[in-house]
Amino acid sequence: MKSKYLRWAAFFFALFHIYCNVFSSISELWLSAIHFGGFCAICALMTNESDKVSTKSVGYWVNVALAVVAILTTAYLILFENALYARETEYILSDYVFSLIAIGLAIEFTRRTTGWFMPALILISLSYILFLGRYIGGVFSFPGLSLETVLYRSFFTSEGMFGLTAQISSTFVFMFIIFGSFLLRSGAGDFIVKLSQCLAGRYTGGAGLVAVVGSGLMGSVSGSAVANTVSTGVITIPMMRKSGFNAQFSAGVVAAASTGGALMPPVMGAGAFVLASYTQISYLTIIAASALPAILYFLTVSYFVRIEAKRLGLNPTHDENSESVITVLKEGWHFIISLAVLVGFLVSGRTPTTSAAFAILSVIGASWLSPNPMRPADIFDAMVDGVKTMVSTALLLVAVGIIINVVTTTGIGNAFSLMIVDWAQGSLLITLILVALASLVLGMGLPVTASYIVLATLSAPLIFDLITQSQLLVALQAGDLPSNVTATIGLFGGDPLIALQEMPLEMKQLIRQELLDPEMLTGMLLSAHLIIFWLSQDSNVTPPVCLAAFAAAGIAGTRPMATGLTSWKVAKGLYLVPVLFAYSPLISGTWPERIEVFIWSCMGLYAMAGILQWHLEEKINWLIAGILLLSAILLMWAPFPMVFHFIGAALLIAVVVIQNRHAKSIAATSN
Repeated sequence: MKSKYLRWAAFFFALFHIYCNVFSSISELWLSAIHFGGFCAICALMTNESDKVSTKSVGYWVNVALAVVAILTTAYLILFENALYARETEYILSDYVFSLIAIGLAIEFTRRTTGWFMPALILISLSYILFLGRYIGGVFSFPGLSLETVLYRSFFTSEGMFGLTAQISSTFVFMFIIFGSFLLRSGAGDFIVKLSQCLAGRYTGGAGLVAVVGSGLMGSVSGSAVANTVSTGVITIPMMRKSGFNAQFSAGVVAAASTGGALMPPVMGAGAFVLASYTQISYLTIIAASALPAILYFLTVSYFVRIEAKRLGLNPTHDENSESVITVLKEGWHFIISLAVLVGFLVSGRTPTTSAAFAILSVIGASWLSPNPMRPADIFDAMVDGVKTMVSTALLLVAVGIIINVVTTTGIGNAFSLMIVDWAQGSLLITLILVALASLVLGMGLPVTASYIVLATLSAPLIFDLITQSQLLVALQAGDLPSNVTATIGLFGGDPLIALQEMPLEMKQLIRQELLDPEMLTGMLLSAHLIIFWLSQDSNVTPPVCLAAFAAAGIAGTRPMATGLTSWKVAKGLYLVPVLFAYSPLISGTWPERIEVFIWSCMGLYAMAGILQWHLEEKINWLIAGILLLSAILLMWAPFPMVFHFIGAALLIAVVVIQNRHAKSIAATSN
């Protein structure tokens, strides 16, 4: 933002949000409407700051007009909401005009910030609910609703534009974006890079490990893969290239690691707040359950770095001039205070918005313990930067409410689930593959959060049902179910799997409630949503549209598509770890069970990385690849008895030891 007037407007807009979130002095519908109108106006006026737009051009005044219309549309909803209810929700001409304008603004500004895919999806959704559904046969047939009903539900109620996702955007997401902006403005980015160098710089592939750790730490604060790639990549990509990694691999690693930032607590991006609201599971529970899987993901990326360093013959380097961990922590220990305050308030039971508000204050206070305290100008800039960062996310989360309204009203989500059930034939694994493909297609045009929202609305209930069904099937085969339950299941056929599939939903829910622990059911529900949340991240690193990889390619000067393929390979944890959510107690189990799965999976993922790189301690052949694949399966398949895990670990260790000895003998011979 260049204009001082626009910067001041953004500052007061941020103050308004913070005041409303802390003191709750306004209704959720009004706050969401003001949130939308304000960000439409800011987006329009920011466009005028482009060098391509002059004050004498038509486009300049069109943007000014759009900003004014956005504010008037918000004012209309606030001023005439009660009048509409008094008319018993009967529309008059002005209601039609402003409802259509609001939807038009949502379409236009999502086009400006995210491209054409989202507007096209909105138009298709509205066409479907208005008239297109009656021309579609089968499970997707829908008779249609009147224009008045669709506009009313989209604009005047909390079921459309200003529904759950808009409320999340104006509360949780906004507060944490501001918190991340304050952290970065206070200098946390430099501290994270320095700390990463101290922690990982001395190991094999040290520069690559610095990139992984740095991107993970930075991403856990920012929650944005692209912003994370740009902010850390300008430092870590040249660092990796200087140490011996090629440019394409360096860019792929940074893109993959930056994508994982949205999986790492405590922030995890906007999607985590949507997940918490959808499932009604506390945010603290979500970030606690996400810690071990996030570590597994970053370990997987680190394995690729280590193996590539081994393949290239890069040895650990030690810079005598580098600072020690103690020195770096002495200089930047105050940055940890704000994260401790955030987690402390969450643990104490405070809401995420209140916790974020106190964390923001703690950033300012903690900065005065450093040589560079935050002055009023820094606070002002942090607020403005946060609003600027929030523009595209805010507009997207409001606009996606239109699509969610169509999905819930028409029941298309149930139809989508029925289609997947028909294709997958009750197989949880095939269902996961189909959802992953759907995620990839949606991710070509939708940002990560929107992709998660659409997929969660469509497929989360189905995945949850299949996960619980698999648990019931295991209990039935083990003879752990009471005789009356076994007899009830037997009424629906001899095959237990078919019986559980054909059983009425009410009966299946009753069996779940009686036999499965409530905490386990909560864990299974969280597993279903985390599977979708993780798979939704693949749009950052998977060609043909992979924004984080393209951003990294721009820094490294490499071909975008080739870089995307490299980042896709390095980010394989996005696909492997969600399988653990479905088939192991990594999310739904007790903590001892989770830690056990985590330990075995650490080794199994290393074996998988070796296969994908076709190299471990040295180049592998088909025999070694087969042994590594067997080892990975034995280690990561949770239903196997403990002895199988030990066999898998023994196979992996044997391969590593034999290859190490062989490599050392070759080195000794050559010397």
